[in-house]
Amino acid sequence: MEVLKVSSFSDPKSVAGALAAVLRENGKAEMQAIGAGAVNQAVKAIAICRGYVAPNGMDLIMIPAFTEIEIEDEKRTAIRFLVEPR
Repeated sequence: MEVLKVSSFSDPKSVAGALAAVLRENGKAEMQAIGAGAVNQAVKAIAICRGYVAPNGMDLIMIPAFTEIEIEDEKRTAIRFLVEPR
């Protein structure tokens, strides 16, 4: 499954649109964010996306988790959000 990567500079409306498209296509989606600003943008995008998919009868839940990733040979902790219909 494709993981949507969110940064602190990501536009929440754009991320929400991408998230809605992945949810409609796959039925669930994963997002990844590193840092407080990126997590903030990801949570805003999920809230906006709920409004985008509600007319299709979809109510979303989000399950957060920690994950370790490697960037340029350095281990970093990221927050991974699993988003799926209720």
